[in-house]
Amino acid sequence: MSLPAALSERTLETLSGALGSAVVTDEPLTSAMSPDPVGRLRVLRGGPIDKLVTVDLVVPPIGLDSHMIFAFTDSDSAVPHFTLDSVYGGEYYAMHLDLIPRADLAVELEYLDAVFLPLTPLLDGAWQVEGISAAAVGPRQRAMMSPWMLVCRATEPAFTELATTVDAYLRHWLTLVDKGVPAVGADLPARDRANRANLFSPQVDPVWAQVTRLLGAEQSERVRQELAQ
Repeated sequence: MSLPAALSERTLETLSGALGSAVVTDEPLTSAMSPDPVGRLRVLRGGPIDKLVTVDLVVPPIGLDSHMIFAFTDSDSAVPHFTLDSVYGGEYYAMHLDLIPRADLAVELEYLDAVFLPLTPLLDGAWQVEGISAAAVGPRQRAMMSPWMLVCRATEPAFTELATTVDAYLRHWLTLVDKGVPAVGADLPARDRANRANLFSPQVDPVWAQVTRLLGAEQSERVRQELAQ
């Protein structure tokens, strides 16, 4: 099992075990590039959140080994969503790790301090790991995530070392799920619908054009809708 796949599966096992979630959907993802499936879409439900969604895409001929996890909290919850994307692109490893805010951090200071401030030393420490560099993500996409997002490229040793950062982010998120977070003034369901529509929009994230080329329009939209709703 590759490093990104192993990290993703270990994280998923921790999540599903802690939350009591079980697989309700497990679909192969196919491509004209290969007679065999090139990926897998899984949805897990149960426990104190809405759902877990995982998307695995592995296509060795084009150097793609990508594993994404999203843990979506309930529509009326202020607990952030958790996400991990672990990738090997043929020349380098990459990671996207974040807790996606459910409120406007600029006006919800108590929420910011409780939910995100404890991540500061973890993020600072991650950027000190030798062998990582910032990934090319524009400010438009960054605006939909959190300032504590770790999005980077990494050498193999650096990627391995970052597993401790993933574990620490995950432990903090599970604590938030368990203990709750300060109340916020936002219309949480409406904000979440709008945020996820933008976050997973092909007009915002260019990765959807690549996914569509690989899987075709129908499967790509199936995956996107599972994430956006």
